[in-house]
Amino acid sequence: MTLSFAILALITLAAAVAAMSLRNLVHCALSLVVTLAGLAALFLQLNAEFVGWAQILVYVGAVAILIVFAILLTRGMEQSAPAPITSSPLWGIGIAAVAFLTIAGALGASLAIRRPLPATPLAAVKSIGERLMNEYVLPLEVIGLLLTAAMIGAVIIAMQEKRP
Repeated sequence: MTLSFAILALITLAAAVAAMSLRNLVHCALSLVVTLAGLAALFLQLNAEFVGWAQILVYVGAVAILIVFAILLTRGMEQSAPAPITSSPLWGIGIAAVAFLTIAGALGASLAIRRPLPATPLAAVKSIGERLMNEYVLPLEVIGLLLTAAMIGAVIIAMQEKRP
């Protein structure tokens, strides 16, 4: 593990923890942007350029900014009371432990199976584009329509007048 990978992993992990633990919704959304950008940087460092740039374009450039704008447009002028901390943290600790054990088991199983890396990548960007435009064109169009409908719905919700 290189030093740059460790630094990126720590920044990504710290931003993810901040996104879960901060009380201010805008700060949580901005921490999510840093987390997604850190994941993209990790993909780029692992020589998965297509996935890394797609992560930046789709998640950091579109979804995260959409979340920030939706929060800013739909928030009222009055400040709401902070959410109370649950009195039973055992559920959260239990779920986190199960998730950690699942990920650790999957990682252990993948490390146990050592395969030599292919000399050329199996999925080139050209083949991904060809498959998207040939085999998966209908799901791609449906996702585009769904995202357009979600954006129109967010604008309609944001534009509604407040009733006294």
